Amino acid sequence: MAELNTGDGGGKKGGGKVRSKKQNSKVDLTAMVDLAFLLITFFMLTTSLSKPKSMDLGLPDKEDEKKDDVIIKTDQRRTVTVILGANDQIKWFHGLLEAPEVNGKPQTTGYGKEGIRKVLLSRVASIPQVTGDKDKGLIVIIKPTKKSTYKNLVDILDEMAICKVPTNAIVNDFSPEENKLADELNKSAE
Repeated sequence: MAELNTGDGGGKKGGGKVRSKKQNSKVDLTAMVDLAFLLITFFMLTTSLSKPKSMDLGLPDKEDEKKDDVIIKTDQRRTVTVILGANDQIKWFHGLLEAPEVNGKPQTTGYGKEGIRKVLLSRVASIPQVTGDKDKGLIVIIKPTKKSTYKNLVDILDEMAICKVPTNAIVNDFSPEENKLADELNKSAE
């Protein structure tokens, strides 16, 4: 049992008067300790812990049977292909690789607001005007190379979320021309 002693009281004091002896006051702290543990337990059980933040990523279903390769045709005016390379470098082109819509050749850039974000924001705004349909937005095809890092993939997915790109896909199939472009990107980064 816990107690609180306040010192001894009473006794004779110099005047010769005899006073009655006062009892020491005792406070029982057992109930307060029990209450403290009950409150701690209550708050531990009712507090919501911070939940990890994650991004939704749609993946295809696992299929046992190999179906014929289905080629989905998309409007080249809506498509931007992003190739992730080494040392945080990105090659991108709008439209087809054979005839890009911007400057006639693929462009090299980096991450951040002056890099790929600037490109994506301008494309997100301009694509509905070009197609004439606000429901037909930008489609970004992300192609990570073997020299790119996991951080690069997460960074580009963050850029997709920041720029509110309606449709994006991660593709690991490269055409021979895209392989040459990826090799050039990785060699220039070394």
